[in-house]
Amino acid sequence: MSQRPPPHGLPRLACLPPASRLPPARLRRLPPPPSPRQPMAGPCSARLQGEAAAFTTALRTLVNNPQFSDVTFVVGREQQKVFAHRCVLACRCQAFQGMLSQEPVGSEGSPSSIPPQGPFILGNVQPEVFLAVIEFLYTNSVTLNSHIALEVLTSSVEYGLQDLCKLCVKFIKDTLSVEQVCEALQAAVTYGQADLQQHCLAFIEGHTMAVVRTQGFQELSDVVLAWVLRSDRLAMDELDLVQAVREWAHVSSAVLERPVPEVAALPVRELRLPLLSPSELVTLESQNQQDLLIPVESIAAAWRSHALRRGSGVPSRLCRPRSGTRPRDHHRHLDPHTK
Repeated sequence: MSQRPPPHGLPRLACLPPASRLPPARLRRLPPPPSPRQPMAGPCSARLQGEAAAFTTALRTLVNNPQFSDVTFVVGREQQKVFAHRCVLACRCQAFQGMLSQEPVGSEGSPSSIPPQGPFILGNVQPEVFLAVIEFLYTNSVTLNSHIALEVLTSSVEYGLQDLCKLCVKFIKDTLSVEQVCEALQAAVTYGQADLQQHCLAFIEGHTMAVVRTQGFQELSDVVLAWVLRSDRLAMDELDLVQAVREWAHVSSAVLERPVPEVAALPVRELRLPLLSPSELVTLESQNQQDLLIPVESIAAAWRSHALRRGSGVPSRLCRPRSGTRPRDHHRHLDPHTK
């Protein structure tokens, strides 16, 4: 059959044989599909730490250095000048940031105007203590000694410097002494340092006789003294503790200008009078007529425990011997486990 000619204007197409009849040489394999494009590696970055000691040493040279200083403090009764750098104080301590951001009184400048460079008057802090705070802000380390450690602790709390506070607490615990333990305990209670508070109590429990003779013991608050007297581990007999509380009460009465019974009300409640023998109670009653340190009801309860031969009507804690309590014959009747 003859092929029909293509329409006018179209080229003639050759008639191709089926693919199965093509010679092998004419079979072509299709190229594989392109693989997904791999993401190009971005620029690498890392924060590398240099020598910290060298950096600290360099910053230490700026402590109280007038060169390039832009803020001045007048510190203590000595009115000692301390030089600092506003940017360092502001970035390290929010309290200083607020202080240094205040505009001068009567200033109508814009909020971006630079505050004055002082001097700022700090009359209630020792220069050595303030310089310790400044040293910490510049170097993240502090030089302490037993004379300033508690005051630096106070400043660390006032300025909100928690890391400095931890360093002070560690130093105080490591260097605790008979002469300073009561002052440290009072500071621990005042500033909510529970760990230091327990550490001080343990120290007092082991050195009770020596501690009660210190000036720091006489300066304890009634709340703190009452807390100490709740301990079962005080290494001191109850009769001696009564005398120590009496001396404390007379000092506090003179300082606070309040009656002895009033200033001693809290600590006296923690005295374990049922532990005293009848003869000791007689002597105590005689002494008590002079200053009324102990309420009559407390002495009467102690006598009642002797009469009934048990701690009846008395809180059980007041019948427990302490670590330093001298044994007395009647103590076996106070033990609730004794039949």
